[in-house]
Amino acid sequence: MKSNSYVDIVVPKDWPKPVYNFKDNKLSREGFELGRKLFYDPILSRDSTISCSSCHSQYTGFAHTDHALSHGIEGRIGNRNAMSLVNLAWAKSFQWDGGVLNLNSQPINPITNSQEMDNTLTNALGSLNHSKKYQGMFYKVFGDSLINTKNLLKAIGQFTVSLQSYNSKYDKVMRHEKEVFFTDQEVNGHQLFKKNCESCHKEPLLTNSDFADNGLPLDTDYKDYGRVKITQKPKDSFSFRVPTLRNIEFTYPYMHDGRFMKLREVINFYTDGKAHRKTLAKDLQKPILLSENEKKDLIAFLLTLTDKEFLFNSKYSYPKD
Repeated sequence: MKSNSYVDIVVPKDWPKPVYNFKDNKLSREGFELGRKLFYDPILSRDSTISCSSCHSQYTGFAHTDHALSHGIEGRIGNRNAMSLVNLAWAKSFQWDGGVLNLNSQPINPITNSQEMDNTLTNALGSLNHSKKYQGMFYKVFGDSLINTKNLLKAIGQFTVSLQSYNSKYDKVMRHEKEVFFTDQEVNGHQLFKKNCESCHKEPLLTNSDFADNGLPLDTDYKDYGRVKITQKPKDSFSFRVPTLRNIEFTYPYMHDGRFMKLREVINFYTDGKAHRKTLAKDLQKPILLSENEKKDLIAFLLTLTDKEFLFNSKYSYPKD
């Protein structure tokens, strides 16, 4: 493995090169800690009741599990499930529909979305500039105690780009670490995964960073057609981001609308529940045939993607200061 020269960003062997522009946002320990504090601070919301971590909890892979859809201030309910935040240095776009192209600008959406933090950047900056502690922290990182939008977004980006997961059992087996092996069931599950899932959930990131119509029937409440809203191209109807499967054991509920709570439900959907339409991903147009035992084996493999060193790493947790 090799590390980024600015801070401890790790590029595991055989992983692709990160796409994040580190030259534009040089990482530092002080910048990471500032971003971490901002991530957990409800000061960014209009009524100071929710933070980024309200929907992205470390112990659930920086997703959430207590409800299907994101919740904002005053109990407002969004229309999509909060995605897991992990290995974002390799992401080319963000959100379920790819509506954001730069990690540093991603926080604008939740801060200003009426169903989430319902704030304005002007108000958020005003709150931060009234804090002597934040003024001091920003000065240490950016050399300017007057907090502006650019530096606010860069600070949050320094934390979120550092959320790396690469120490699951799967990773250790792939690295041929001493005395770490798949069980026979996990070996079979891995083979089934390669045959049926890897075209979209490409190893080692467990996503191809693309968008696809996976055959999910249209939700009856929100009628969310996905990426077509961004591109205005009919071919993108029903297409959503292919999420990473890392820490999938903990990132339920699943799908963009959180309609499935269990991995077994997801697998049953792919074998028996897909809606067949013109936009359905090519690799899903053929049937996926799995016996009950094969479904168990596939789940056994998916559980090897859990990285407890990431989920319980204190450097990512709520700052105790």
